[in-house]
Amino acid sequence: MSTASTPQRSATRTRTHWLYVAVLLAVGLGILVGLVFPDFAVELKPLGDAFVGLIKMMIQPIIFCTIVLGVGSVASAARVGKVGLLAIGYFLVMSTFALTIGLVVGNLLHPGEGLNLTDEVASAGAAQAEEGHASTTDFLLGIIPDSLFSSLTSGDVLQTLLVALLIGFALQQMGSAGRPILTVVEYAQKLVFRVLAMIMWAAPVGAFGAMAAVVGQTGFDALKSLAVLMAGFYVTCLLFVFVVLGTVLRVVAGINIFSLFRYLAREFLLILATSSSESALPRLIAKMEHAGVERTTVGIVVPTGYSFNLDGTAIYLTMATLFIADAMGDPLSIGEQIGLLVFMIIASKGAAGVTGAGLATLAGGLQSHRPDLVGGVGLIVGIDRFMSEARALTNFAGNSVATVLIGTWTDGIDRDRLDRVLAGELPFDERTMVDDAPEREPEPAVVGRS
Repeated sequence: MSTASTPQRSATRTRTHWLYVAVLLAVGLGILVGLVFPDFAVELKPLGDAFVGLIKMMIQPIIFCTIVLGVGSVASAARVGKVGLLAIGYFLVMSTFALTIGLVVGNLLHPGEGLNLTDEVASAGAAQAEEGHASTTDFLLGIIPDSLFSSLTSGDVLQTLLVALLIGFALQQMGSAGRPILTVVEYAQKLVFRVLAMIMWAAPVGAFGAMAAVVGQTGFDALKSLAVLMAGFYVTCLLFVFVVLGTVLRVVAGINIFSLFRYLAREFLLILATSSSESALPRLIAKMEHAGVERTTVGIVVPTGYSFNLDGTAIYLTMATLFIADAMGDPLSIGEQIGLLVFMIIASKGAAGVTGAGLATLAGGLQSHRPDLVGGVGLIVGIDRFMSEARALTNFAGNSVATVLIGTWTDGIDRDRLDRVLAGELPFDERTMVDDAPEREPEPAVVGRS
């Protein structure tokens, strides 16, 4: 039976390969339409929004199932606590590195010098400040959902994380009595991954609409006037990913970062097309499990990283703040830079995957600490979408590396399987996004079986 299934699975991989070729073509076509027919292209934005909305619809059920299965099936709560604490510590260290690199590059380039702030630009910055202003207390209280079930529908990943951890620990304490519930959750996970695989066939349409809209709305005028800031930001992100993260991954796990990114190439393409790292979150969970990272590690590190491991956002907030201060002729001292940016890194938690959230966080942080600079946020509104892509790609790269590193540190990774997956010997099943072959279904648990 397995022999007969091989051509079928090969054909499926061929079809999914052409799917991502179609995504690339759609991105190119979207850029062309945006340049030639800008007014029409802006009207295509709902296509991109609809696709991202479909992906986000699946995120909370996938996170819930992954964490419940990962936590509920381990022998002790200490294992989960070790992974979680190590993840948080690593995230803080990497955020500090990202913030430091952004400060150094921003102070060397001084990209904002010579720009003028008009009344129209100032009003745009004030509007962003109203959207992004929130306190740390509001953020912490927002982690608690209105009800147990609303955590699956709220759109807040941290609420889902909290409830899934509680349920996972409860099932862990139930022992064998909780096994039938875990079996149900396991089948639910397979179902949601199947639905996600179906949604992915709409990726070319979503990529075309998203790219056409942003090019049609922005054009090249903003790119030319703010090229220094954009170039500096992109170079800084590349340095952080390939020098800092690449070195750590090589030293700790002995893995070439290019091999890992080649395995995740389709996810990077998806983020580039949609400008949202959340669009690739469910696939990162599935691919990390397929690569041999323990389910508990994946379930804790990936969702937590999407809220706390914001390397790209840290670099963006750093350089954008320095850019605005220089553009308004009021440069920040080193002490002011560090104080303001530490506040904004804390305030940005939970906003990693939302397009435009970095701009709102930037404006909210300035409103709290330096309200005289808020108007300058309008200077970068025009190019924020392009910077959002770099933020999202860097955040995703940081979380993928973090999952492998923490799996290595906690012995939660099958290294032989990981090497084979990265070498292309065990291809990812795009059709199901789970490791079970179609002919091998898990046996349902029977209540009372010893």
